[in-house]
Amino acid sequence: MNILEYQAREILVAAGIPMPPGGVARSGAEAGSVFSSLGVESAVVKAQVHAGGRGKAGGVKFARSAQEACEAANRMFAAPLVTHQTGPGGVPVKAVLVAGSVEIASEFYVGAVIDRRRGVPAMMVSSQGGVEIEEVARTNPSAIRTEPFHPLVGLQGYQARNLAASLGLRGRVATEAAALISGLARVFLANDCTLAEINPLAMTADGHTVAVDAKLNFDDSAAYRHPEWAKFADPGAENPAEARAKQAGLNYIALDGQIGCLVNGAGLAMSTMDIIKLHGGEPANFLDVGGGVTAQGAIEAFHILLSDPKVKAVLVNIFGGIAKCDLIAEALIQAGREVGFRIPVVVRLEGTNVEKARKLLANAASQLPTLTPATDLSDAAEKVVTAARQANP
Repeated sequence: MNILEYQAREILVAAGIPMPPGGVARSGAEAGSVFSSLGVESAVVKAQVHAGGRGKAGGVKFARSAQEACEAANRMFAAPLVTHQTGPGGVPVKAVLVAGSVEIASEFYVGAVIDRRRGVPAMMVSSQGGVEIEEVARTNPSAIRTEPFHPLVGLQGYQARNLAASLGLRGRVATEAAALISGLARVFLANDCTLAEINPLAMTADGHTVAVDAKLNFDDSAAYRHPEWAKFADPGAENPAEARAKQAGLNYIALDGQIGCLVNGAGLAMSTMDIIKLHGGEPANFLDVGGGVTAQGAIEAFHILLSDPKVKAVLVNIFGGIAKCDLIAEALIQAGREVGFRIPVVVRLEGTNVEKARKLLANAASQLPTLTPATDLSDAAEKVVTAARQANP
């Protein structure tokens, strides 16, 4: 679960992390009122969207008066914000953050992530703040210092001090930075985050550290522990198909390809996408319907897949274990009758009662002429990639 910057600010401020004063606005007039209430000489108006690269796209503007804040906000509300992460259509701006500006002497990066290789959280810092950390990692990896820490014990004081020192900070400002880094680690653990990022962490002209930006991502698997997350939900920001899948208990992630995937099991789904790419195709989604495939689940899955206009063919790759292959075949046939397979659907089944399932599919061929059985996964990948190319030469 991703939350917006102004929501992340609430959590960081509550944890004692220093940030410039600010407030959220949902109209130009409200942005002007927030500016006036801050009692500052200048402020930054920032579009609140789930995408990076806002500054380069016009989503971050300076304002020196309430009128300028109002005008900047109105320009952001007037048209979708297009960044390198949004795609050409952009995303609508429904809220802006108005925050006091900071006179910055130096910028740093601080972020907590999950170190997948070690299987523990890790704190990263870099002297190259204000730049996407992926770009720093690509162009100057030595500029990043990483410190893994125990998920139960947390980041230790000496680790935070070492990280602050690695940024070249000394004396009081190093002490402040170490306290801020420790605070971010506590926020990361307490909120079951997958990412807690401050970029940039600023050293001000008067020698203090302050978090100028904030980004928090939560682990959806921990939602049952955090009923307070409900207030951060933004249904309008979700992909409609992904939201529909979540309601149906399906694991669906939209991608950019032309071949829809309907698979049971996350590992098998990943393998299916890999083999589609191996044969020259591009998967349009990750869709895991779970081990016990039902007719209703298959019907809903096809509704979701076929709602994507990019999808030119579908690969169904099911291993019949908990649900036997013949029951899965019956579910697919029922889904085809109710939904209508208007594009090619290639089906690969393997597991218990697979021969019976193949006979059922063969007998239904006259009713579902676009449904094609496959003998194995390679055969299925070849057939679906060919079908997608013929549908969109």
